[in-house]
Amino acid sequence: MPTKYIFVTGGVVSSIGKGICVASIGRILKSQGLSVTVIKLDPYLNVDPGTMSPYQHGEVFVTKDGGETDLDLGHYERFIDVELTRDSNVTAGQTYLELITRERRGDFLGGTIQTVPHLTNEIKDRLVSLAEKSNADVVVVEVGGTVGDIEGLPFLEAIRQMRNTVGRNHVFYMHLTLLPYISASEELKTKPTQHSVKELRSIGIQPDALVCRSDADITPGIREKLSLFCDVATEAVFPMPTVNNVYEVPLVMDYFGVGRCLSESLGLNGQTQLDEWSSLVDQMNGATGTVPIAVVGKYVEYPDSYMSVREALRHAASSCGLRADVRWVHSEAIERDGPDAHLADVSGIVVPGGFGSRGVEGMIDTSRYARSKHVPYLGLCLGMQVMVIDWARDVTGLKHANSSELDPDCEHPVIDIMHGQRAITDLGGTMRLGHYPCRPQSNTRTSDAYSRAEIRERHRHRYEVNNTYRECLEASGMVMSGLSPDGELVEATEVPDHPFMVGVQFHPEFQSRPNRPHPLFSALIEQAQQTVREGRQLPFRRAGGWSFSAD
Repeated sequence: MPTKYIFVTGGVVSSIGKGICVASIGRILKSQGLSVTVIKLDPYLNVDPGTMSPYQHGEVFVTKDGGETDLDLGHYERFIDVELTRDSNVTAGQTYLELITRERRGDFLGGTIQTVPHLTNEIKDRLVSLAEKSNADVVVVEVGGTVGDIEGLPFLEAIRQMRNTVGRNHVFYMHLTLLPYISASEELKTKPTQHSVKELRSIGIQPDALVCRSDADITPGIREKLSLFCDVATEAVFPMPTVNNVYEVPLVMDYFGVGRCLSESLGLNGQTQLDEWSSLVDQMNGATGTVPIAVVGKYVEYPDSYMSVREALRHAASSCGLRADVRWVHSEAIERDGPDAHLADVSGIVVPGGFGSRGVEGMIDTSRYARSKHVPYLGLCLGMQVMVIDWARDVTGLKHANSSELDPDCEHPVIDIMHGQRAITDLGGTMRLGHYPCRPQSNTRTSDAYSRAEIRERHRHRYEVNNTYRECLEASGMVMSGLSPDGELVEATEVPDHPFMVGVQFHPEFQSRPNRPHPLFSALIEQAQQTVREGRQLPFRRAGGWSFSAD
């Protein structure tokens, strides 16, 4: 069967859930027995989001091959349960850079380079290349931004041309729009969607289906009106109401007939089977108990910066029959008010990754609090590094220990730049990125969680534990619980005599799935569930077995 392409565009406003919509389409099609891959087209001129502020772009998701990509790829991987590559995120910056590089080499033999056909051909080639590499039955394509954005026009022109490039019967256009509710008149308004579709049609794309986001019920009359004015069959106008749990979206879309419409229109002949997914959602929604977990970071004003961390906590809590009550705590607030003011009523703490010195002392204070109060703690990347700095200062006796990233002139750089990174001047795409192996050391929390001799996890960092200080850190009791196969790189650390205090240099959150929580997050939630605060005893494991200590 020739590869089918589903193009999802957005209109009216941004941030209405195209990524979740695309991920849900992928989940539905995979349940029909089809192989699915996904690609995000981003119109911005950055080559990738790797050098962009989290406040600008949210989380940078890292693929197994080291691509720094849009956070929507995280949604795709979690919903569809696939491992994508850097080929699944194409930016305008990438395409322009490729064309200019080829022109400078003389590849175009002196010809004039134009948006059409050269740029649009580059975009189409990347779509077809992904289809060929993945051998997927269906490629679902999300076009970033909204219709009418000037920077998105080359991408829209490219997907318009795909209709003739691969054949009209192999292409489906879906347009996602917002139906705003006007409280004064107590009605949903269709006019913004009509104008959005008009703009899309002026480019040459007639949508085959509409997905209409709204906070209120969409009546049959509204669907008929949209059908009439947008020239879309009534049965292809799909309501997409706001839900409390994003993992419900595939079920809602299939309930309204999205799976059937795609199957019939593209000749896929599939039957949607979402029983397992429905049970998963029921388990998440049916959780009665909660487990309060603090995420102490420097970008918490914009929680999308920690999207995968939040979802990994949700997955792990759900597998324990609980709901993760995620408390966003700014590390600068810890510096200002002290840990007790913000962490006294949580059962677990996660300190995620980040860059730069702002708020890091608050993270170090958080590590010391978790260590001294026996609060379960999981440090991710920078979260592991602050754990090492805290231990070095407070236990090893290196009072001025720090990271050379934070203080290049510090007396004891227990965290230092990686070997081979010192001469690098370009910031983009030059960190240690993607899957690397790690060997958990026996009789540690890390090995207990994984129960495997070797693992592969995704990395995104320049700095690491400085081997110059490794011996004295271990001599003072810190456990190096995960090492690279050659033993040269510290991948995981632990605090002994603690319920659960593990730091990892990698980002386990990227591999968590709703139906397969990551083992480190599961271990954190399980221990947080057991931990009883307010002066009662806290169990923890010593070298000689299980013991108890009062808080």
